[in-house]
Amino acid sequence: MDLAVGQDSRRAAPRTERLGLLRLLGPAFVASVAYVDPGNVAANVSAGAQFGFLLVWVLVGANAMAVVVQYLSAKLGIVTGRSLPEVLGQRLTRPARLAYWGQAELVAAATDLAEVIGGAIALNLLFDLPLVLGGVITGVVSLALLVLQHRRRQRHFEFVITGLLVVLTVGFTAGLFVTPPPWAQAAAGLVPRFDGPQSVLLAASMLGATVMPHVIYLHSSLARDRHGRSRTDLETAHLLRATRWDVVIALAIAGGVNIAMLLLAATNLAGRDGTDTISGAHTAIAAALGPTIAVLFAVGLLASGLASTSVGAYAGAEIMRGLLRTRIPLLVRRLVTLTPALLLLATDVPPTSMLVISQVVLSFGIPFALIPLVLSHSQ
Repeated sequence: MDLAVGQDSRRAAPRTERLGLLRLLGPAFVASVAYVDPGNVAANVSAGAQFGFLLVWVLVGANAMAVVVQYLSAKLGIVTGRSLPEVLGQRLTRPARLAYWGQAELVAAATDLAEVIGGAIALNLLFDLPLVLGGVITGVVSLALLVLQHRRRQRHFEFVITGLLVVLTVGFTAGLFVTPPPWAQAAAGLVPRFDGPQSVLLAASMLGATVMPHVIYLHSSLARDRHGRSRTDLETAHLLRATRWDVVIALAIAGGVNIAMLLLAATNLAGRDGTDTISGAHTAIAAALGPTIAVLFAVGLLASGLASTSVGAYAGAEIMRGLLRTRIPLLVRRLVTLTPALLLLATDVPPTSMLVISQVVLSFGIPFALIPLVLSHSQ
């Protein structure tokens, strides 16, 4: 009798409860890669090299906000079974949908620009490849990762992206173990303040690089596609608990990496010439911390570029599908978003400057993703 009751209880337990927490983690780790993309490297290293620990507070505040925002996005996908672009596509008129898609695609393009340029810089630092060739290689590898996601399962894509997240975490934090920062000065950076217009520009760049509009759109799709649409209320409640852990853990890692980059630059690069560029920062890191740390930094930058450009292209496809209710072939979309980055790499514009400005552009896209997300939860 008791055995039968126990068996009935196990059968009645939510499927998600039986799966366990670890197997439900993953979507937020894919989204979190966008928070440690090459744009973050450019913004954080520039901020640390130019202003020391002054802007630590920007990263801490932005990451705390990102945790809330990404959870709301994932919750929307789990509870409604629709992505944020799909919700907008259903509520907006056709002209409004087209306008909204235009600004969202601009955000996705700015993101892709930063990520391809970052991968190209990393390949140049590691193998002395021309920037245009490095951009092509970055685009091809990202296309391969997208094919993996499209033809196999999202879980495989999550494993690969999480692996790249581990690599970039090691690459960007290794230097802190060689030369730890002065923690009292770092703590003083938690007090909000600026030091002139350049610090405001860098703070806007850091904000745009930390709270990424395209993954606000994407995370709802990631959570929906990973966990499905049909479930009981108990299963939904358990998924939401697991999602909170997923978001907190993933963004704690991403936020820690961002802060580590700024601390590394503030500790080792302040006052050094040429640190306003990633290549110059790489040279300064080699001089201050040795060639091994410099190589790890470049490998971290490469992993960041490869992972984040794949996630950015994925986000662009989901935005188009939700707002325009259409798809275009993966190869065509990859070529369309890759071309502007390659053209810019072929010019004389400093690549690090392009990265910083692209992140400022991203900061203007935040309210267009954030406001409808918050309104969808208030209705």
